[in-house]
Amino acid sequence: MNDNQLLDIRYIPMIDYAAAWDRQKEIVRGIDRGERPETLLLLQHPPTYTIGSQKHPEHLLLSEEELNARGIRVFQIDRGGDITYHGPGQLVGYPLLYLNPAVLDLHGYLRALEQVIIDWLADYGIEGGRKEAYTGVWVGEEKIAAIGVKFNKARSRRGFITSHGFALNLRAGIGNEGFAGIIPCGIREYGVTSFEDLTEMEMPPERAAREIVPHFCRVFGRSAGPLIEEEADAGHDG
Repeated sequence: MNDNQLLDIRYIPMIDYAAAWDRQKEIVRGIDRGERPETLLLLQHPPTYTIGSQKHPEHLLLSEEELNARGIRVFQIDRGGDITYHGPGQLVGYPLLYLNPAVLDLHGYLRALEQVIIDWLADYGIEGGRKEAYTGVWVGEEKIAAIGVKFNKARSRRGFITSHGFALNLRAGIGNEGFAGIIPCGIREYGVTSFEDLTEMEMPPERAAREIVPHFCRVFGRSAGPLIEEEADAGHDG
């Protein structure tokens, strides 16, 4: 990885998925051209289902009428993986980083993202881990963080620029909210949990964002710029 790179770190309390996706693509292009710094976006989305490149629409269990009644948007997107849920009470992280393939393999990037969450959970005495054949972070038999990324091939140099990232469940009951309408990541045999379900402690997403930054920078060999909090952005889902 690129040692000692200063990250532009942003926290957005709420932003529509389409607006955040457009922003990721814009930043990726800027990083590729050398016009923007590497960036870590930390944020929340309104209730949203995203379907990755594995494309299993049958893992969405709700009808269009049910989706409309619950106010849940659905996006077919360009990250890897299956279907997952984003919503309030979940911290979503989008690292937009240049990866030199001579230094870091792509599977290693996924394992590093998992390690960031595992290390943060350990601060609270929670033993997070990995489950063979699955991406993400698990506590026992339940997933607490989903991970799905895209490796954008750089145009101006060898290597890749990452987009998409992780979704860390914080609020109690999130497994019975949006996740109940899907087969998360296509996995039927395991459940979903959250920080509050495990600890009975409330964890505001902004606090989790600030606490995760030092773990992220240590694992990825970056230096943190100031965490800049932006206003919530309704965006435009056009």
